[in-house]
Amino acid sequence: MSLDYSGRNLRGKSFKGQNLTNADFSHADIRGANFTNAVLKGANFSHAKAGLQKRQAIFLVLVSLLLAGLSGFLFAFNGFLASFMFNNKSLENQVISWLTIIITIIFFVAAVRRGIQFAFGAGALTGAGAGAGTVALAVALAGALAVALTGAGAGALTGAGAGVGTGAVALAVALALAVAGAIAVAVALTGALAVAGVIAVAVALTGALTGALTLALTGAVALTGAGAVAIAGALVSAYIGWRAMKGDEKYAFIRNIAIAFAAFGGTSFRNADLTNANFTSATLKNTDFRNATLTRTCLRNVKKLDYARPGNTYLKYPQLRQVLITGNGRQKNFERQNLRGINLQGADLVDVSLIGADLSKANLQDSDLSRAKLVQTQLNATDFTGATLTGAYIEDWNITTHTNFRGVRCEYVYMRLPTDDNPEPWRKPDNREEVFGDGEFGDFIKPIVDTLDLYHNQGVDPRAIAISFKELAEKNPDADLELVAMEKRGADKFLIRAKVAPEADKSELNQQYFETYNYLKTLSPAEQKQHYLNQLSEKNKEIELKDKEIGLQQKQLASFENMIGTALGHPHSTATDIKTILVLAANPKTTSHLRLDEEVREIDAGLQRARKREKFDLQQRWAVGVRDISQALLDFKPHIVHFCGHGGGDDGLAFQNQTGQLQYVSTAALAGLFELFSPKSNQKVECVILNACYSEVQATAISQHIPYVIGMNQAVGDQAAIEFAVGFYSALGAGESIDFAYKLGCNAIAIAGIPENLTPIIHVK
Repeated sequence: MSLDYSGRNLRGKSFKGQNLTNADFSHADIRGANFTNAVLKGANFSHAKAGLQKRQAIFLVLVSLLLAGLSGFLFAFNGFLASFMFNNKSLENQVISWLTIIITIIFFVAAVRRGIQFAFGAGALTGAGAGAGTVALAVALAGALAVALTGAGAGALTGAGAGVGTGAVALAVALALAVAGAIAVAVALTGALAVAGVIAVAVALTGALTGALTLALTGAVALTGAGAVAIAGALVSAYIGWRAMKGDEKYAFIRNIAIAFAAFGGTSFRNADLTNANFTSATLKNTDFRNATLTRTCLRNVKKLDYARPGNTYLKYPQLRQVLITGNGRQKNFERQNLRGINLQGADLVDVSLIGADLSKANLQDSDLSRAKLVQTQLNATDFTGATLTGAYIEDWNITTHTNFRGVRCEYVYMRLPTDDNPEPWRKPDNREEVFGDGEFGDFIKPIVDTLDLYHNQGVDPRAIAISFKELAEKNPDADLELVAMEKRGADKFLIRAKVAPEADKSELNQQYFETYNYLKTLSPAEQKQHYLNQLSEKNKEIELKDKEIGLQQKQLASFENMIGTALGHPHSTATDIKTILVLAANPKTTSHLRLDEEVREIDAGLQRARKREKFDLQQRWAVGVRDISQALLDFKPHIVHFCGHGGGDDGLAFQNQTGQLQYVSTAALAGLFELFSPKSNQKVECVILNACYSEVQATAISQHIPYVIGMNQAVGDQAAIEFAVGFYSALGAGESIDFAYKLGCNAIAIAGIPENLTPIIHVK
């Protein structure tokens, strides 16, 4: 049974951390009550009165008036000293007085016209500093230094006083902000704006006159100057406080400070769960909502919501607060705002713009969303029961099976945003004489409910898309992601549509995908590839992927990337254009050590730097055994086979047996193997490079079946082998022919100063 506190006096009571689900606090006095961390799901606070208790309100009003009086006194003191120095015939004091007055005037004018933050930078206009406070300090130091340089004893005291007085401008300016904040607090506390302003100004003037009378030992001129500055300062402070509480963005930070100060000791809903809570017609002045859960919380016709402390909840948007209170959001703009869980039941949202906004779990029951822009809007579990959607623009909106369309009224929708040339783009139903009948809109929308739409509108990177999508699928296996469509939208926009499991959280999937995608876009192509390889490496540790599976996944990624490029109309290459390079490396235990790792690393680096790097897929097999050769050819279906290791001339090429010991594979066996994988046998191998000593014998035999074969006619050193490989693959990566690549490889050996440039021999069939 739910608890009933309706109509009760609960001032100052603590309900901290309690479970008060469905409790009734209607018409209760909850001023000063503490609901921090409480569970208040479905609680009723209609017509409740929140805020400060009287004793706290009185204390804060007194503090605000004290600050106002102190500020007035300091303004008067500064004005007195400026006027006093005018009576002094010293040129230095006259200059300081004028600068003090000019800086003060600049600050006042800038504060009123452009805001406090601009005013602190307005001192830069005088050339004396970056802000009014800085200017005042600089002038004070300059005045003191000038007097010290003149050596005037009596004048030194006057100059020191001038420095203190001018420095007081900075302090007075700071306290003017305190006055503004104090007046704002008084307004927030009492609700009587005019009365609080008059009281604050009166106190400020009283302080000013008192200070002036105390200091006016030299005559009426000083008194007049002190009074003028004090009056001006008090009036400007009052004006700033008034504008801040009116919501003027120029004084937003003063308002925020005042609200936070006033909410101290008020009703606290900090960290409370207010899901489905009802605050209809409640008074929420000086209430703390920081980190509260406001999912579908009803705030219709509440009072003083502008004086509540919103924290980072959606209550921080002034325009949105008015919509929550009045229900009138016609033609408002809430693009890309986080409105998760907002309650706009029955609201007038005609022509509202919600492009890119997050309205997941929101209550839009019976709201009028005619012609609303719901483009790319997140709508997971949003409740549209009884809403009107006629004429809405629903391009790439993200709805799910949990989005509720029961009883929706909709005659037609548009699948694109309007343009000048096409004001009714892609209307559904297509026939403009037809409209959806009862229940037909739900039937129309059902086929796209179970899809995840990933919309890219700020540059498209095919590789980043491919990697991001594959990672998303691997990290969320229960989502059953299945690519169903890719579509180019405009010059640089792209849509990926994937089918997902009904229970999948599309909003969360969308967020995960774009976090990865936006990160990958900051990386170079080589870094993107390394990122993907690192992911495969981690997966390999977890589930022991085989080299074959890793290679296949890389090929699938490359194919996916090229599908995206094709859909964009500027493919990196088509899937059939990608050439797979298979490196077979063997260095048996009983043979001399070769720098094979360096050779392969240089090949990979050269391809990554190449202009057409996307046309090549480099695969590697290390410590290749006799049994591994044919298996690798079957697994990867390579176009180019690159062997690096030892050659034995007529004995064959050196591989290793199951114990890691040397075992030669004969020339005839190698020739027979490549005959099976030749283009004549409908296989893909078009080039074989035998980067091993005395391998021309094998190259000659293999060339009977493979179009291009390169072997070595004598012993070849490690460095020469590396230089040849780098030159050869750099040329291929630049789009050159195999014949040209061979010549460049030989030339690379010569340029390196190695006398082995005639060692590589090419056989062309």
